[in-house]
Amino acid sequence: QVQLVESGGGLVQAGGSLRLSCAASGRTFSGYAMGWFRQAPGKDREFLAGISGSGSSTYYADSVKGRFTISRENAKNTVYLQMNSLNPEDPAVYYCARRRLGGSYLSADEYDYWGQGTQVTVSS
Repeated sequence: QVQLVESGGGLVQAGGSLRLSCAASGRTFSGYAMGWFRQAPGKDREFLAGISGSGSSTYYADSVKGRFTISRENAKNTVYLQMNSLNPEDPAVYYCARRRLGGSYLSADEYDYWGQGTQVTVSS
């Protein structure tokens, strides 16, 4: 069983930054790609960023490219999402997830374990 625990959410002013962390249990963390998603009220869960198991490859949604950066520290079983230039379109619950082997980054259906989510709120 894999457990993912996000942290780092909170309230930030527009234009500000937050760094989300996702700590994973289990011994095979480096063998799996990871992703970050978000879900705002009344909207579908949205892919934001993905990273390969080694960390050598990253992928971003157009909506966050250039503002958000995904990274990982396999020695700490942790994946991060650095979020800069936050704006009023960014508030949501943010989730990390483990991607199935060989799956696509973009679809939430390709992820088998999810964290409980962390709330991000942006004040204007």
